[in-house]
Amino acid sequence: MPLTGKQRRALRAMGHHMEPVVIVGQSGVTEGVLSAVTQALNDHELIKVKVNEGPEDRHEAAEKMAEGTSSELVQLLGRTALLFKKREEDSEFDDL
Repeated sequence: MPLTGKQRRALRAMGHHMEPVVIVGQSGVTEGVLSAVTQALNDHELIKVKVNEGPEDRHEAAEKMAEGTSSELVQLLGRTALLFKKREEDSEFDDL
């Protein structure tokens, strides 16, 4: 189910002070990057990903990561993507 505007705004506020936990290098979005993003989403639910210069532009890379991990792209600001995937159990975001 897609996020509402209110939910996106709340997630952006929570993610504002976060540091990127995954960095996409010049090889672009690879299987290794997708597995690292998936693991980070399982651990944290809300993560920042830094997208450096690569074969795809930042929009394509962010969409590819969101699709590959079944997560929501909350925000793409510059070269930093904010991704969210709610856990089935023990979610910190049950109120969203």
